[in-house]
Amino acid sequence: MLNPIFLSHGSPMLPFEDHEARAFLRSLGQDKNPQAILMVSAHWETDIPAVNAVARNSTIHDFHGFPPELYRLRYDAPGSLELADWVRELLETAGFPITIDRERGLDHGAWAPLLLAWPEADIPVVQLSVQPDAGPEHHFRLGCALQPLVNEGVLIIGSGSFTHDLSSWRTHRGQPEPDWVRDFAEWMDKTIAEGRTPDLLAYREKAPNAARNHPTEEHLLPLFVALGAAGEGASSKRLHSSVAHSVLRMDAYELGGSLDREHSSSSPVEEVAARQR
Repeated sequence: MLNPIFLSHGSPMLPFEDHEARAFLRSLGQDKNPQAILMVSAHWETDIPAVNAVARNSTIHDFHGFPPELYRLRYDAPGSLELADWVRELLETAGFPITIDRERGLDHGAWAPLLLAWPEADIPVVQLSVQPDAGPEHHFRLGCALQPLVNEGVLIIGSGSFTHDLSSWRTHRGQPEPDWVRDFAEWMDKTIAEGRTPDLLAYREKAPNAARNHPTEEHLLPLFVALGAAGEGASSKRLHSSVAHSVLRMDAYELGGSLDREHSSSSPVEEVAARQR
C-alpha cells in the first residue's frame, strides 16, 4: 500500500536551486518504490477530467524566459495504457465524464519533482488533469473514486503549491516570510493534521488569507485529490515544510492511515454528500 502524497513543485528552476525542497524531493524516491505513478498536476487544466494514455511520455517545457539548460532537461518516462484505462473506468463508474488524451506528455508540475525523486525515469507515469472552476469538493470526490489504486502499488501524487501568489512573489523576494503566508499555512497544517475534511473543503471561507495565498485555486486542488484517495478517516504526515522566494510554501504531505475522528461522528464522504443535498 502506498499512501497518496501532496507535494509543492515550486519554480521550474527547482532542479537547479540549492533549496531544502530540492533536497527533500531527492530523498523522496529513496523511500518509495511504486509500480506506477498517477500524477495530478496543477499545470494541466481541463473542463472535465482528462487522463493521458501514451506509450512513452514526452517532456513539456510549459514556461518561457528561463536559462537554456532548463529546456535541455527531459523526463521521458514510460506511460501506462493499462493504468490510464483503469483510471478512466474508476472515474466513469463514479459518474465522472472523462476524456483520454493520446498525445500529451508531462508538464513541469509533473516532471520537475519526478526528475528529482526518481531520476532514472523508469517508473510508468500517467497524468490526470484538474478542473480549475470545479472546486475542492469535486477534486476530493475524484480522489475518492481513485482509492482502489492505493492498494495496487500505484502512488497517487498531487503536485501543486501550498501557497501560490505569484504577484506577491515578485514584490517580496528576499524578504522574510510574511504573516499572511505563515498564518494560512499553519491553519492548513493544523486542519489537515486533525482530519477536519469539511473545513479543508471550505478553506476558501475558513482559512485566513485564503484568497491572497491562492488567487486562483488550481495549485491547491491536487491536495484534495490526494486527500480523497487516502480514504475515510485518513490521518496525515507532513513530510516537508519550507518557504521559497518568501511567499511560496513548499510543504508536502503523506495522506493515509487511520485517525480517531474526534471532530466529527460521520465520515468525510458522508459529510461531503450531506453538504451537496
